[in-house]
Amino acid sequence: MALPSISASKLYGAFIVCGLVWAGLQTYIVHSFGFYWFTASTDGLLSAILLSGACWLINNNLRYYQPGKGSYINLFIWCVALTGICTLGCRYLLPLINTDKVFVTFVQQSLTIRFFTDFLAIGWMAMISLLWYSQLDQKETQKRKTEAEQLARDAELYNLRQQLQPHFLFNSLNSINALIGFKPDEARTMIHQLSDFLRGTLKKDDQQQVPLSEELAHLNLYLEIEKVRFGHRLQTEISCDDKCGSAVMPSMLLQPLVENAIKFGLYDTIGEVTVSIRSEMEDNYLVLMVQNPYDPQTSRPQKGTGFGLRGVQRRLYLLFARNDLMETHGNDNIFTTIIKIPQL
Repeated sequence: MALPSISASKLYGAFIVCGLVWAGLQTYIVHSFGFYWFTASTDGLLSAILLSGACWLINNNLRYYQPGKGSYINLFIWCVALTGICTLGCRYLLPLINTDKVFVTFVQQSLTIRFFTDFLAIGWMAMISLLWYSQLDQKETQKRKTEAEQLARDAELYNLRQQLQPHFLFNSLNSINALIGFKPDEARTMIHQLSDFLRGTLKKDDQQQVPLSEELAHLNLYLEIEKVRFGHRLQTEISCDDKCGSAVMPSMLLQPLVENAIKFGLYDTIGEVTVSIRSEMEDNYLVLMVQNPYDPQTSRPQKGTGFGLRGVQRRLYLLFARNDLMETHGNDNIFTTIIKIPQL
């Protein structure tokens, strides 16, 4: 696990500063026992170098190896071993640099104190490194988890779209097939409209936020196709509040709602049906309402929401992580679908 460059530079900068402070403090303490500054600084620098090396080793090991819950005893053993190496280094290296008997005796008598002070310093370094790299590891784990969830969400959105396109395409092709025999001109018109609609669909991204005006323009292509299928039986009313001019919404969200309205409004009736589409701003939400008449004796819109509404509700959850952005109800033979799009 690599440490970010900026964080690493700050960490090692603090590491060097602490080493210099340790050397200066030990130099002052040794000097207070009556030794010359040169002797005291030699002791302080050598002790700081040995201690810095031990701290670097413990830090570097914890960078690549995180002990488990039952392995902290190993970390304790590492600290004791490195402390012993530092203490023995002072015991045998300082007399080689300064052979003064008084100083050598002082070094030998201070080994216990040196051991425990070095152990505390190395232990603090081990604890800080353990917390530091554990935090980084948790961040990396969370990042990987977020990326995996994003990939899963993208895959599900793509799957919803792949289900939607064949569903609409098959209906349109069946209608074209029915028109070819006795209304070839309308069939050709419908083919051109279907081509324009699918071309626009392929250019859209499931997570792309588009202006409401662009979504309505694309929806009109779909409605023109459906009007060729159903002729004068299908009427539409689209009203848009002036405040909705800057509102955005996920692309291709209205089409399955309107398709559901047409399905329940026209499939079980023989008369004219008007599908109403209204939009308005409410607080910080774009509210879209789709209404269609239905015959409660032949259709069950409250239960038979079908793939279209389920797909829209699932898509809203995947995009906004909320289950309260869509509601449906039927009153007085009018089925209403309402969705709210947060304006982030």
